[in-house]
Amino acid sequence: MQITAAMVRELRDATDAPMMECKQALDKAEGDMDKALKILRTQGMAAAQKKASREAKDGAVYAYIHMGGKIGVMVEVNCETDFVARTDEFKELCKDIAMHIAASNPICVSRDQISAEKLEEEKSIYKEQAEKSGKPEKVWEVMISGRVEKYFKDVCLLEQPFVKNPEITINEYIISYVAKVRENIVVRRFARYVLGG
Repeated sequence: MQITAAMVRELRDATDAPMMECKQALDKAEGDMDKALKILRTQGMAAAQKKASREAKDGAVYAYIHMGGKIGVMVEVNCETDFVARTDEFKELCKDIAMHIAASNPICVSRDQISAEKLEEEKSIYKEQAEKSGKPEKVWEVMISGRVEKYFKDVCLLEQPFVKNPEITINEYIISYVAKVRENIVVRRFARYVLGG
């Protein structure tokens, strides 16, 4: 199939990926826009994984006040260079993450920040629920691990569905940005304040 400039432009508008990568994805997908989108997404994740080992020491601390001063969020988002940190797109990313934190109230950035004690406490609650469920003992472990995974999705920022687009997680949203700027992006830490809380 002939890949037209209009098709490349349409894919670029949808993904913000470089023109050549859009054309190559369309070539691989034989002009199928949905397949090309999947190819670009896979490439973006692969690129993000390669960049994840690179040190991100620059960036910004972003402050966001929500609901007429009732909730405030400060978040530190790091990137590799001052050049990226000063772009409007990076500031937009920081703002989106801060707004998400205000709305979704995560307790940590990622699951490795949850203490072993807290995890054991949660597991013991889920074990008790499994025992009271009336289901056979052989399925309890599956029930417990399923609830632990749900707990991670509820409380870990990177695993939460993004409030502006619940089809993707915050981590996937950051990965899509990494694919655009070709730099490692890391949410280092955050604090969420609630008036009177």
